[in-house]
Amino acid sequence: MAAELVGGAFLSSFLNVLFDRLSDSEIINLIRGKKLSQKTIQRFKAILNGAEALLNDAERRQIREGPVKIWLDDLKDAIYEADDFLDEIATKAATKKDQGNFLSRFKKDRKKVTRMEDVIAILDLIVNQKDNLGLKEIPMENMSWRTPSTSLVKVSDIYGRDEDRKALVKLLLDDVNDGDVSVIPIVGMGGIGKTTLAQLVYNDDQVKQKFDVKAWVCVGEDFNVLRLTKTVIEEVTSKSCELNGLNSVQQRLRNEVTEKSFLVVLDDMWTNHYDDWKTFLGPFQCGSQGGKILVTTRIDTVASMVKTMPAHNLSLLDDEQCWSVFANHAFFPTESRDCLALEKVGRKIVEKCKGLPLAAQSLGGLLRTKDNVSDWEDVLTSEIWEFSEEECRILPALRISYHYLPSHLKRCFVYCSLYPKDYEFDRGELILLWMAEDLLQQPKSGSILEVGYKYFNDLAARSFFQPSKNPYEDSFVMHDLMHDLATFYGEKFFVRISEYENVAQHDTKTRHLSYDLNDNDSVPKMLEACESLSHVRTLFQINEYIYRQHKEGIDPCSLLAQLKRLRVLSFTSFKIDRLPDSIGELIHLRYLNLSNTLVVTLPESLNNLYNLQTLKLVNCKKLKKLPSNMQNLVNLRHLDIFDTYLEEMPKKMSKLKDLQFLSDYIAGKHEENGIGELGELTHLHGSLWIEKLENVKNSGEASNARMDEKIQLNALYLRWSSFEEIEVCDSQSEKDVLDKLRPHKDLKKLSIRCYRGTMFPDWVGQSSYLNMTSLELWGCRNCWVLPSLGQLPALTRLGISECDMVKIGGSFYKGDATHHPETPFRSLKYLLFSDMGCWEEWESYECHDDDAPFPQLEKLVIRKCPNLRGDLPSFLPSLKSLHIRRCEELGCYVPRAPIIRSLEIYGEQEARMRDLPLSLQHLRIEGKQLVDSLFEAMTHTQPTSLMDLTISDCSSVVSFPGDALPSSLKELRIYDCKNVEFPMQHQQHQSLRSLTIDNSCDSLTFFALPAFPNLLILIIQRCENLTSLELSQSQSLRELSISGCPKLENIIRLPASLRELSISNCPLLGEGIERKDPHIWPSISHIPRIQLDGKWIRNDSSS
Repeated sequence: MAAELVGGAFLSSFLNVLFDRLSDSEIINLIRGKKLSQKTIQRFKAILNGAEALLNDAERRQIREGPVKIWLDDLKDAIYEADDFLDEIATKAATKKDQGNFLSRFKKDRKKVTRMEDVIAILDLIVNQKDNLGLKEIPMENMSWRTPSTSLVKVSDIYGRDEDRKALVKLLLDDVNDGDVSVIPIVGMGGIGKTTLAQLVYNDDQVKQKFDVKAWVCVGEDFNVLRLTKTVIEEVTSKSCELNGLNSVQQRLRNEVTEKSFLVVLDDMWTNHYDDWKTFLGPFQCGSQGGKILVTTRIDTVASMVKTMPAHNLSLLDDEQCWSVFANHAFFPTESRDCLALEKVGRKIVEKCKGLPLAAQSLGGLLRTKDNVSDWEDVLTSEIWEFSEEECRILPALRISYHYLPSHLKRCFVYCSLYPKDYEFDRGELILLWMAEDLLQQPKSGSILEVGYKYFNDLAARSFFQPSKNPYEDSFVMHDLMHDLATFYGEKFFVRISEYENVAQHDTKTRHLSYDLNDNDSVPKMLEACESLSHVRTLFQINEYIYRQHKEGIDPCSLLAQLKRLRVLSFTSFKIDRLPDSIGELIHLRYLNLSNTLVVTLPESLNNLYNLQTLKLVNCKKLKKLPSNMQNLVNLRHLDIFDTYLEEMPKKMSKLKDLQFLSDYIAGKHEENGIGELGELTHLHGSLWIEKLENVKNSGEASNARMDEKIQLNALYLRWSSFEEIEVCDSQSEKDVLDKLRPHKDLKKLSIRCYRGTMFPDWVGQSSYLNMTSLELWGCRNCWVLPSLGQLPALTRLGISECDMVKIGGSFYKGDATHHPETPFRSLKYLLFSDMGCWEEWESYECHDDDAPFPQLEKLVIRKCPNLRGDLPSFLPSLKSLHIRRCEELGCYVPRAPIIRSLEIYGEQEARMRDLPLSLQHLRIEGKQLVDSLFEAMTHTQPTSLMDLTISDCSSVVSFPGDALPSSLKELRIYDCKNVEFPMQHQQHQSLRSLTIDNSCDSLTFFALPAFPNLLILIIQRCENLTSLELSQSQSLRELSISGCPKLENIIRLPASLRELSISNCPLLGEGIERKDPHIWPSISHIPRIQLDGKWIRNDSSS
């Protein structure tokens, strides 16, 4: 009945790789010889089995026992050696056609025989040290030595969780499940405060009054239904439960909760055995008046299993909250110490905690008895793992999560120690590296990359990774303390060489090496380290992409001569134009990245890399062709040639049947490199660009690509080369080709560029493409009508550019006739029309208001459509942003949009605003008519949300209503509006932070800041009549820039807050500054940075 949670030793999955190799009959045949009999091979396996049996005990004891840690490292080193040897044999077994001849040569090769015998002897010696160390065969144990949690908490010691407490209390008090049991998980990484939050909620006064019975249960790793049920009974009754049968215990619990409301907290739950969970729930679901169960867990999959309501994901504390936790534990209530000096160091220590309250609490407690600043500085400069477990609970708390990881996940996690703290991991890239390092187990079905995604998601579900703030969906970060944990377990073997002051400090056991390309000392350090690391497996850069730059200082030829065991190699962004032929000797190589280099050609020896899985050539703009025999790379799974200028593909790409990612395919003119070669590549994932489609002669060739069978593609980009108008195209043939390139129905993104037909085939826009979210039509100049797109149910982004149709009409909305038409574009959020030189009319859609198109549209962009006239859609209820540029004939009112936030209209068009929406926050308009309509609208409606206003190119005499700016305005820019009256007098504008006046406000002769007490940035340009500035009353101004003001001769008392002053093309003022006129210089001499006519006359950037 108990559901045990069992992890696995780090080396277990590594040993499994060796066992798999030793089970391969071809490998066994090759390593048998006079000196390596079947008996020797069996001895090899026996030694490995003996080592595996000791791993659990060794991994448990390595933390406190140095000799055991050394033993584990020696064993790991020997396993690396054995794996390298067996990988070499496996590679040669797979690539040699004449096995018999190779076998005879192998028998004569004493070096290989001796190397094998040495590997076995070293492993035997290491395993035989077990008795001296007292190592035993034990099962993977749980971490039950931890102190169980209780419901007691001191509320005054808790910081930063008030909003979380309120949210959970509200959920507990709401009766939303009609008597059913509600389960609410609290999820987060170890040490983030899940238990503390549960304690706060459990002891809340409103919660106490709400529930008839309450129980607190510390679950731990062993989800034993009998034990947990008895614990609930004892909590509810305050008596010991002597029953031992599950049925009788559950009957007893049912009786205790019948006709009662209850709250049960299950703290620290780890296992997700569904049957045990349902059994545990049974008594609560039979006769109670409804109740709540609060579950705290580190694991997303546990939360997903138990929840009946959305999980509450606990976030990290901010720095100030974290400081409060730290200070509460570091300082006594009455202090005699130098608190100011300690606080300065303490706040830096808190930054290391990165919002983890357990870390702040533990380090604060550690320093509670330390009086000297030097003691605090020692903690600041120390690594977390340097503290004993008695001193600091951070690493033990996080180590529990590591302890229960399966062995294969431990290896993947520790691999991440090659990256620095705060690195943003690209999930797909990391999985390719895991694959190259043999960290992914071969699946019985499906692809190995799918295994990698599962591993990553498992780690993320256990909080080893967290989504980054980067909007890119594959971007993740690792908490600094998790990174410390990975570094602790990866030391010696995984090295970030850039962080070593002395390269000689690295261990000779190192197998994986990374370096920071942005660190100028990093490349020399790497080269020095590699001189003593001939067995290194991994060599790659961090921060590898240098925009428009190439790093010097590396000689691939000499480096490759040293490093014959490389499996991962990256030369990204190095200034290299060729690879040596010796690249073909790296028989272990699985990952090669030459992106952003200057390589002109690749050696044919690259085709010898039998094990190569990943080849990246992104942004290699000088590369014109790939090696001619690339079809020999039969294990290639990932080929990225995006943003290269390849002229054609190599022949027979269809032989690369394991290829799962191909960024681009250039359709050739011949059958052996034509589009039909894509037909056999049935496992392609992700996105695919197909280029030079003009080389596809007919629909038969297109059909051979079998695009509809590539069901794992989610994005397809089809591109014809641009063509001259004088070229003659067979429109029907072009349409037939595109018709046969029809993708599968689950495609999410589609782009069609420079299509030469006059009409699109029917599949483009068919409503059966239920998952299509993004569609782009670009440069389809022959098309005279758009396809019917309005019935694509999931379409959220649509871009139409450089298409020369005259009218967009009713067929655009309706879709195919196979279904009753629904609201057109019902999911669309972003719509772009650009560079439509012939477009004249956007025909309205006749319908009832409830069926009006674009009900979800949030952003509409129309630019460079010079002939567009008539009306735009009249009502867009969800529109937040409207941008119109260079649509000179457009003279309509802008659409009514009740929640619009941003409006930008540029160019000479005559578009007008009907009113000024109160929701508007960002407004940029150009031209007399628009500016006039704005000021007219402001006389009737004072905008209350407007924060950013830019007006330009208006000759009218206008002024702000009431001589006042909108009260909410933070940024104001006025360009080329000479007759605008600037408000200077009557009232203060507290919110304004930035003000730019350029070639505007000719009536402005004197400018003073009392009206703008909180202004930070002031830019005045080309104000011909301005003679004087009075800025003394400002206490906030930081930057002042003045240019092109020929009459300006004086600035009166610049404020002390000013940090930067720039003056240019102001001859009267500039002359006075240059000669340090006593009427001017005293007013500005306190400013740290002063620039005059483009030259710094003072530049103290440290101020």
